Amino acid sequence: VQLQASGGGLVQAGDSLRLSCAASGRTFSNNGMGWFRQAPGKERALVAAINWSGTTRYYTDSVKGRFAISRDNAKNTLYLQMNSLKPEDTAVYYCAAGPMRTIVVDLRGMKYNYWGQGTQVTVSS
Repeated sequence: VQLQASGGGLVQAGDSLRLSCAASGRTFSNNGMGWFRQAPGKERALVAAINWSGTTRYYTDSVKGRFAISRDNAKNTLYLQMNSLKPEDTAVYYCAAGPMRTIVVDLRGMKYNYWGQGTQVTVSS
């Protein structure tokens, strides 16, 4: 599956952004999906994950209550709604497809098979 992430940008603290990840090449609904981020000098880390139907979600503690992951299988698109952004959210954000329909909570992404190219999110204070 090919993944194309978009929606990043430069915003101020407290603002919102919505990231999108368009999928093509195979049936999108066959895969659990995830959003990861990597800040300069830090390891890539799982931000949120979702199963194939959208009924099960996972969030890392630092984004709970602020971010929301969702998907539209009819549009082959994954989303990450990011509210109340903080400077520490600054990173390159990647979408990724897991190996199965179930949610994959893999903090470093080693079990994810396909990756998008990343979109930069910069939050100024």
